[in-house]
Amino acid sequence: MLTIRSLAYLLVMALSVALYSVPLGLFGWAIPDPWLSRIGRQWAQLNLIALRSLCGLRYRVTGLEHFTGDSGIVLSKHQSAWETIAFLAILPTPQTWVIKQELLRVPLFGWSLTRFRPIAIDRSAGRKAVRQLLDQGAKALEEGRWVVIFPEGTRVPAGQRGRYGLGGAMLAERTGRPVVPIAHNAGVFWARRDVRKYAGVIEVVIGPPIETRGLRATEINRAVEEWIEETVARLPGPSPKGRLEGS
Repeated sequence: MLTIRSLAYLLVMALSVALYSVPLGLFGWAIPDPWLSRIGRQWAQLNLIALRSLCGLRYRVTGLEHFTGDSGIVLSKHQSAWETIAFLAILPTPQTWVIKQELLRVPLFGWSLTRFRPIAIDRSAGRKAVRQLLDQGAKALEEGRWVVIFPEGTRVPAGQRGRYGLGGAMLAERTGRPVVPIAHNAGVFWARRDVRKYAGVIEVVIGPPIETRGLRATEINRAVEEWIEETVARLPGPSPKGRLEGS
């Protein structure tokens, strides 16, 4: 039943992507930014409802009060596809995401994604990619947008730690904007390259803003990594026995 419920959710997600992507791809250029933010939030909420109904997968957020400014930089743990959906519904808007360039080439999904003005990075471009992140990120912040970055760059299995890239910290050093760190354990319930979504409650913890003025990028990055990893370590981790019982 676990696999059947998970496949049913994937079908709902695919249909929702098609339902939203076609009109956004065709007419997104004419939709004002505030409306786009509402559409993105609505799509995410639809998927979160489907996850709860079909898979028994819920979430709990603490620390939303730490979003006090008009814009800033969000640096988050990356374990799952879940946070790439849920953050659209949970975090304040408008948002600009730093993503890998290949996502823009995904049929339907990539068409609509361009309308949300992401910073699409070619990860093989080296210094050019860093300059792009700094220039476009600074512009997004000036426009009052929240810049969302996963410093590990790719999904890392629950219980493991990836290398934290400096790009987000460099943007913070350049702009002096605060960094809001986020820890969660989504990978325990929705693992990378696993079709199964396990029932339970994903814990999302939003940390106090880290003031960055006067700090170097390496210092900012170290503070973010320490807070995220220490917080993740306190959250419920993988439980093979529980998974076996839930299947």
